[in-house]
Amino acid sequence: MNWVAIVVAAIAQFVIGWIWYGPLFGKTWMSMMGMSQQSMSREGMGKTMVLTFIGSLVTAAVLSMLVGWMGAKTLGAGIAAGFWAWLGFVATVTLGGVLFAKMSWNLYILNNAYQLVSLAVMGAILAKWG
Repeated sequence: MNWVAIVVAAIAQFVIGWIWYGPLFGKTWMSMMGMSQQSMSREGMGKTMVLTFIGSLVTAAVLSMLVGWMGAKTLGAGIAAGFWAWLGFVATVTLGGVLFAKMSWNLYILNNAYQLVSLAVMGAILAKWG
């Protein structure tokens, strides 16, 4: 496992999340979640960011193992690894939120599109650099 590639992939996921849930779709996401700027407390945000980044590191490390097992060495193969990880472990698991918790399909699509993009980018980084 290439730990530099894992850290870079984790940073990439973190940055994609910041862009996705910030300038790109932040207002839409907050509306779907029933939140407002005022309800988004800055208190505890440092802890939230640290824990989120740790989660990104774990995701990158596990995806690095999958990329290695697949023998993915090209951008396309890395993107494919990210896609299959997303399809098998994210899209299917989070579907329960729609089916049982009555989450909206639009929120499911917004969140899952982020996961798909970030896993594809991470897979590409890990395959090419790992």
